[in-house]
Amino acid sequence: MEISLLHRKLGTNPQSELYVQPLQFYGEPPLENISLAEFETFAVERLKLLKTVENLGVSYVKHGSQYKLKMDNELRLLHFPYRPDTKRRKDHISHFILRLAYCQTEDLRRWFIQQEVDLFRYRFTDLPPQQKIKVHLYCWKTFLQLSDKEKNELSDKLLMSSYSVSGVTVEKLEFYKVPFQDALDLVRSRKVYLKAGFAFVPQQDIVTIVLNDFRTRLSKALALTARSLPAVHSDERLHPLLNHLSHAYLGQDYSIQKNVGKISLEQIDSLSGKSFPLCMRQLHQALRENHHLRHGGRMQYGLFLKGIGISLEQALQFWRSEFIRGKVDADKFDKAYAYGIRHMYGKEGKRADYTPYSCMKVILSNPPSQGDHHGCPFRHSDPELLKQKLQFYKVSPSSITQILELVKGMHFQLACQKYFEVTHNVEDSSFSLSHPNQYFIESQKVLGGGKDPKREVDVPQKVQETPQHLAETSEDLEMDLQSLAVNWLYVAQLSYLPLV
Repeated sequence: MEISLLHRKLGTNPQSELYVQPLQFYGEPPLENISLAEFETFAVERLKLLKTVENLGVSYVKHGSQYKLKMDNELRLLHFPYRPDTKRRKDHISHFILRLAYCQTEDLRRWFIQQEVDLFRYRFTDLPPQQKIKVHLYCWKTFLQLSDKEKNELSDKLLMSSYSVSGVTVEKLEFYKVPFQDALDLVRSRKVYLKAGFAFVPQQDIVTIVLNDFRTRLSKALALTARSLPAVHSDERLHPLLNHLSHAYLGQDYSIQKNVGKISLEQIDSLSGKSFPLCMRQLHQALRENHHLRHGGRMQYGLFLKGIGISLEQALQFWRSEFIRGKVDADKFDKAYAYGIRHMYGKEGKRADYTPYSCMKVILSNPPSQGDHHGCPFRHSDPELLKQKLQFYKVSPSSITQILELVKGMHFQLACQKYFEVTHNVEDSSFSLSHPNQYFIESQKVLGGGKDPKREVDVPQKVQETPQHLAETSEDLEMDLQSLAVNWLYVAQLSYLPLV
């Protein structure tokens, strides 16, 4: 009953109408019950989709022919088509799940908005012309199509003011009168004709207005969702899962060791220069120089070494030999540090088999402070310091510029992948980097002539690192999305902002 009242007060449309429109603006939260298993599956699949959007947006010219072809293929492989109504339901629910997970920090919000906007633009540009107008009319109802008489009267002015419009196409092209405040980007760049408070927008530039509106509404929506998080986090089923999604790793499981003992300790120095990602290379260098690493660095580097095949016995020998060269004697090492190493390997405490850190975990974990060396150099280093590091490692000036541009755009994993390409002399790496241990394996493939490193065990796929108590929950347990909807609607009402 509360939901229905809120719907009437806010003037929203019934849930059944959501999937009739050719494209959603995610203005209404889902109001149905879904199983916890479906909740998690939808979230993981949309996260894979947004990761794909990010990778393609950097690898190809956005919205060019190659980009569109690749996106079509990837969406087909991900089983995420949009046209069928049943898939729109999945798209709708999964968007709101990730909205909850990615509203928590400014970095997460910025990343989520950019990928959702790029995905929206891809879908919008794929619509027939009349459906594009229908999408905007459904949400704003502010477009007035110019009549033939108006176009003839303003033909010269439209030709002179509109970007990329020739005299031949003015008659054939549709123009729309839009309140100028809704077309500020086009006004700012002098791409449209202005008269009496209206911008006269050619049909092909409608996408700019739609995208700006979508971005603005989504940004406000994430801010509102962030305010409602305390209520959402009170649900013990949701809190761990939502926190985990923002750090989610969707690739291979490197917790199961391969090549155990096949890499000697004498090889580590050489491998660090040839096959370690920059984050591990700087940790190894700091360890060799200082003969010590703080806890964050020991965990990040120690689990990476475990993942590439360093056994527990080798790890104890490696860390002991390095620490005793500094201010730690053998007795202190055995008392203060050996336990932590055995703990990493699941031999102490609760005997958990710790997993090597993924790129997302490294990027989003606590940043390094003074004296720390953990973290992601592309995320946590000052640009000038990063430039110096890359110069020290003989990266060419042009490649450094490309890497720094990716860092500026907050594409940290793609910057690391570019570092891989330039240090291994390959034009286009055939993988999407998501894990430091993946970097090592791909490096060994390149250096070994394309052959996989020898393995003692197969590496299974890890779809999601799910908290144990959630994994044990019955799949029939239903998640009431209506309770989440009440939070979104309630916050929107309190804030006197449009619901988006």
